[in-house]
Amino acid sequence: MADEAEAPMLVNGAVDGAVDYQGRPASRSDSGGWRSAGFIIGVEVAERFAFYGIGSNLVSFLSGPLGQSTAAAAANVNAWSGTASLLPLLGAFVADSFLGRYRTIAAASVLYILGLGLLTLSAILPSPVGSHCETNDITACSPAQAQVVLFFLSLYLVAVGQGGHKPCTQAFGADQFDGQDPEECKAKSSFFNWWYFGVCAGATVTIFILSYIQDNISWALGFGIPCIAMVIALVVFLLGNKTYRYSIKQNGKGPFVRITSVFVAAFRNWRKTPSDMATDEESREVLPDQISEQFKFLNKALLAPDHLKEDDSVCSVAEVEEAKAVLRLVPIWGTCLVYGVVYAQGSTFFTKQGATMDRTVVSGFKIPPASLQCFIGLAIIIIIPIYDRIFVPIIRVFTGNPSGITMLQRIGIGIFLSALSMVVAALVEMKRLKTAREYDLVDKPSATVPMSVWWLVPQYFIFGLADVFTLVGLQEFFYDQVPTELRSIGLALYLSVIGVGSFLSSFLISVIEKATGGDGHNSWFPNNLNRAHLDYFYWLIVGLNAIGFVAFFLFARSYIYNRSTI
Repeated sequence: MADEAEAPMLVNGAVDGAVDYQGRPASRSDSGGWRSAGFIIGVEVAERFAFYGIGSNLVSFLSGPLGQSTAAAAANVNAWSGTASLLPLLGAFVADSFLGRYRTIAAASVLYILGLGLLTLSAILPSPVGSHCETNDITACSPAQAQVVLFFLSLYLVAVGQGGHKPCTQAFGADQFDGQDPEECKAKSSFFNWWYFGVCAGATVTIFILSYIQDNISWALGFGIPCIAMVIALVVFLLGNKTYRYSIKQNGKGPFVRITSVFVAAFRNWRKTPSDMATDEESREVLPDQISEQFKFLNKALLAPDHLKEDDSVCSVAEVEEAKAVLRLVPIWGTCLVYGVVYAQGSTFFTKQGATMDRTVVSGFKIPPASLQCFIGLAIIIIIPIYDRIFVPIIRVFTGNPSGITMLQRIGIGIFLSALSMVVAALVEMKRLKTAREYDLVDKPSATVPMSVWWLVPQYFIFGLADVFTLVGLQEFFYDQVPTELRSIGLALYLSVIGVGSFLSSFLISVIEKATGGDGHNSWFPNNLNRAHLDYFYWLIVGLNAIGFVAFFLFARSYIYNRSTI
């Protein structure tokens, strides 16, 4: 499409920096706005329906039809979730540097549909577990290797499709509003609210409905419905083709090239001293107040090399400050990884806990254990309006900040709440293990522990509350603090916190499994959860979270925002 069009001459009523589907200046009245954003929000809701329809109950499929142990299933879910959360960095790079957001979304949707189709096919193939297997050792009757290979191949193809889809749809939706126009600027802010509200509402419904279908009717149908949803999403996205605004490709060096050139130039001039600034002809016009004091070593990129080659150029102050802005994000990103570790537990061990408990509600109906994840979404749906309409106006009176609190303060509160959710989870798990012992169910893993599954609701709800602060705060922070041309990368960065956190959780599980499972002793994660020690694992995460929170607090105090809005 017109993502790579050269800048046309603007006409009255045209939006600066945007063109329509024919490459003409985008008209404010005939393109963009809520009409276009509505298509994109609908597409994202369908995509989240598909993604959570696969991921929310994945641990049950792996430990059921695929015959994996509890620890192996949790590790595989974490590995897949981590990969799916890191691939948006690649997708955003492709979009920002080559294809543009529109083409990336379309191509990623096709890969997404292909992966979901193959995933459905792998679930249709017969499995010996639960039907032809006569032993209680589920790992002894795993399905054919070809089925396992097909399943994981299609699963990671879904992750690739999601990696191109996720970072671009929200940025492309925000592109439909002109930030320079007062009215559209207000609508742009509202867009982010409706975006997250719609995504959470769709995910909540998905988790409850599809987890029931997968557990009680058919895994093939449970995977096939998300595939149909993504087909519909692609059709809806293409229907809005003529209404969208497309960004214009800028001439000159791209943002990745500019930032990389600053680090290369600074390394090239590493022997020079700051006093060389005063005598260097290429940089003597630079005023001291133009350069920030942080990361002074990058200021050497302003100096000309000793032997200037034809293809060498001296970096500008703006380019150096742009590189510093990106570098400032690194410690914040790193200290938020503890939140990603907590996030990984919601779809793994929380679900396995629920599977052992009394899930009967009315007339003998049992809710699927994965459906409790909907309480995370419910918490978000309930808390976001309260936060926006009540909390922010009250806090604003005391702080004078238009947002009530800064972005980093919001993230820090969420990290603290995520630790609190793990404290609650550990206490509930201790209660569950005690109940199993009292009723002599320790060596009866298939028996239901006489403890209501509703005991798990507080840990889910508190974690949903943490999402309102940390997840939304990270999204806003990385979108706002990256250079304008790297907004897709910014949105991918906050997702990568979840991805790396999932990998760290998987790593912890693997190490603990090896360390605690020797000498004939049960590990912390045996298939029989009544002999497990998930409570130990949760307390370990609480400790790691406390360390991460202290580190985050120290870095946040010294962070310098690169814009006036905080």
